[in-house]
Amino acid sequence: MSTLSSLAQHVTRRPQRIALLEQIAAQGSITRAAKAAGMSYKAAWDAIDELNNLADQPLVARSVGGKGGGGARLTSTGERLLHLHQRLQAIQADLLQAADDDADLQVLGRLMLRTSARNQLSGRVRAIHPRGGNDRVDVELPGGALIQAQITRSSTAHLQLQPGVALLVLIKAGWLQLSAVAEAADPQLNELLGRIEQILLEADGPCEVRIALPNGQTLCAQASAEQLTAQGLVVGSAVRAQFAATQVLLGTQV
Repeated sequence: MSTLSSLAQHVTRRPQRIALLEQIAAQGSITRAAKAAGMSYKAAWDAIDELNNLADQPLVARSVGGKGGGGARLTSTGERLLHLHQRLQAIQADLLQAADDDADLQVLGRLMLRTSARNQLSGRVRAIHPRGGNDRVDVELPGGALIQAQITRSSTAHLQLQPGVALLVLIKAGWLQLSAVAEAADPQLNELLGRIEQILLEADGPCEVRIALPNGQTLCAQASAEQLTAQGLVVGSAVRAQFAATQVLLGTQV
């Protein structure tokens, strides 16, 4: 199954995401598209990040702080996805009619993945290195960036991992350690370099920091306002996000 087909099935289970893409195509504005799709501005940004991260190529091209709260348009990949969704809707209707009863649909719903991890990135297995009872899995993200995940040997077998297998990479926002690029990196940790796209201040907790990666994917991290100030990290700053191999969770399609 192609990445585009897989992603189309993923968003078919989330009609609001499709509605957002349709409104972005029509409105050209994140604020207006979010309102028309019945979403908050923040939820719309989260949805765009998720869809762009799951695709090999971004579905939405955007500009921060444009007229109407930020300009946005569908890429050619996003336009193809919308067209594919229209075809899948007809197929989905046939499948629902074929279900014996509501119990079938409930079982199917439980099989669909939901996760609390803010960062969900697409990737592929580059190589697997045995480490005692564990494996170090080299994961290649779109654009060629490499990160490592440490999982048990039994998990490698359960996920049927081998070079070339497509993966869903999950990293919790609180696991990301941010630092200025000029500072020394910890060689024992994974690192991804990007640029701070947005900082959302929270009244009763850490700031939410959105980081644009060179490949079009987006990371969401958490950091205190004091930490960001001490390191001189502001919107537009180059930033390093580091995390341990044990903090990378992997998933595959069944």
